Amino acid sequence: MSSDLASTPTRIIAAARSLLEAPAGPSLRMSDIAKAAGLSRQAVYLHFKSRAEVLIAVTDAIDRDHGLEARLSESRAAATGAERLDAWISFWGGYLPDVRAAADALLRIKDNDPEAAAAWDDRMAAMRSGCAAAIGLLAQDGRLAPPWSPETATDLLWTMLSFQTWDTLTRTRGWTPEDYVRQLTIAARSIFVAP
Repeated sequence: MSSDLASTPTRIIAAARSLLEAPAGPSLRMSDIAKAAGLSRQAVYLHFKSRAEVLIAVTDAIDRDHGLEARLSESRAAATGAERLDAWISFWGGYLPDVRAAADALLRIKDNDPEAAAAWDDRMAAMRSGCAAAIGLLAQDGRLAPPWSPETATDLLWTMLSFQTWDTLTRTRGWTPEDYVRQLTIAARSIFVAP
């Protein structure tokens, strides 16, 4: 494969990301992405079967650029469920400010755009997996407070840590990211961790 062909997906992802994070609001038709990348629509479709694939690739690129794997290391290395719960909340609360622009854009358009919804759902499924891992280790330790099951505790933690909750608390209520981590850690421990 020529280097031009190899770099084409990178150009497409960069163009789509630029459109997604633009302050004026996203224009994310394949023709817009192609134009921003300096390519034809057909060239974009040669590399990505759908706009949903492009948007998922964009969110994956954002994760790579923000060092997602390294930032998850403390949570993944936690020895106990309580430690993993704390580390997961700390990671997530510190990560959200970095991905706010893309999250805002996807939220603005996902209700009327099934492909943006697919990209959003892909990210939220990954986030729920992190919640499930923390709650699962807590249950494995025998420290999941009654009456919670791992499934219901995961659902509530996932909802508590949603982007929308974080956005309301930080943007509307003026919490700092540190306030968010501290208060959500206290809440999660009091709800989910048995003495």
